[in-house]
Amino acid sequence: MTVIHDRRISMTGIDLKNLTDRYVAVWSESDPAHRRAAVRELWSTDGVHVLQPPREMRQAAEGLGFDRLVLEARGHDELEARVTRAYETFIAPGTFVFRSLGSAERLHDVVKFRWEMVPRDGGDVAGVGLEILVLGADGRIVSDYQFIEG
Repeated sequence: MTVIHDRRISMTGIDLKNLTDRYVAVWSESDPAHRRAAVRELWSTDGVHVLQPPREMRQAAEGLGFDRLVLEARGHDELEARVTRAYETFIAPGTFVFRSLGSAERLHDVVKFRWEMVPRDGGDVAGVGLEILVLGADGRIVSDYQFIEG
């Protein structure tokens, strides 16, 4: 009980809009040095990003005999590689942008929000995700669960 109480006290100053804006921005950061610094500011040293892959990828894995596919990046180096790969795939070509849907909610050390990927030049939403973040006492992400919803 004391640990939870202490954690809540130390995290009372967290600005959810700022946190979610920084989270979404890191995936669009073009400068590798800034991206590296942002990853280290957002995630704890041993932080983990766990991705439920898109349905097509899960179906392909099932076709190969895997009943469950989960992708995971742990620690700053793997997290940076994950963020960089997403940037190179979706943002760098100039095709898409990520944006928060502004729906962040917090319950103790857990933050939930949704984001979307839209064509840079306008048009229909190309992807939607649900992010569940577990924050450490210092306000950095300890666990990041990403669900691709569409």
